[in-house]
Formats: sequence, C-alpha cells, structure tokens
Amino acid sequence: MATPARDETPSLAKIRLTAASERGLRDNFGVGASLGIRLEVADEGYTRYHLDPSLATTTGMFTVHGGVLATLMDTAMGSAVFTKLGDGMAYTTLELQVNFIRLVMLDGSRLTCEANGMHVGRRTAVAESRITDATGQLIANGTATIHILHPQQ
Repeated sequence: MATPARDETPSLAKIRLTAASERGLRDNFGVGASLGIRLEVADEGYTRYHLDPSLATTTGMFTVHGGVLATLMDTAMGSAVFTKLGDGMAYTTLELQVNFIRLVMLDGSRLTCEANGMHVGRRTAVAESRITDATGQLIANGTATIHILHPQQ
C-alpha cells in the first residue's frame, strides 16, 4: 500500500497556519505584514518563508537589521512546530539562538528561511532554521526552544 503524499492530507495546524498568514496579509496586521515576511510552504514539521528586504528592514548602513533576520527565523521555527500541534494548542518561544554568517545588503534579492521542528514533546519543542540568499549562500542559522501551551493553560 502506497503512503499518501504529505500535501494530499494537510493537517489542521497547517490549515490554521496558512489561514492566519493569509488573514494577516489581507487585514495588514502582524509581523508578516509590517516587515514583509511571507509564508511559502507549510508541511508537517516544516515551513519555508521568504523576505524581500525593504527600507523598513534596514539599518542606517542600508544592511538588513539582525533583529529582522531573527524575527524571520523565529516566525519560521515557531510555525514549523505549530504544524505538529493539536487543535487548540499554541506556543511561545523560550529561547532563540541565532548565528549571523554574513550581512545582507539592500540589493533587491530575496531571502529564504527554512525551518524544521526537530523535536516536539509534550511541554517543549526544539526547532532549527537557516536563511539563504538568492544565490543559496548561508546568511544565518539558529535554533529555538519553544514552550508548548495546552488548551487548559
């Protein structure tokens, strides 16, 4: 018996994540709308986001601010964990660790962030992510420890 492809039966969390992302863009609220962080792919334990850097994401030296890169990674890692959570569950980041590898100039090239939920337990989860530029060069990588919130909390 063949195993169905992952995209044939989306999880409830994946559907909720996609709907929340679309609503934020439609109604122009949240970090995605303000910084330009966009969801591309959500699968079980995996997400991919992109960011087209703009003046709103830069420092006074016209490089992308490290806090924006950290926000992109935090969003992707939290979302990757969220796709593995049950109905009514939520999460919050306990710890975020980021390694900045190279700076990003405001040159019009897209950044891509991929994240994986490496471990999702009952109370905590661990995720990893990496940001690459349009040429595939590593910009930043990191991990997060995430607290899982159950409906009764």
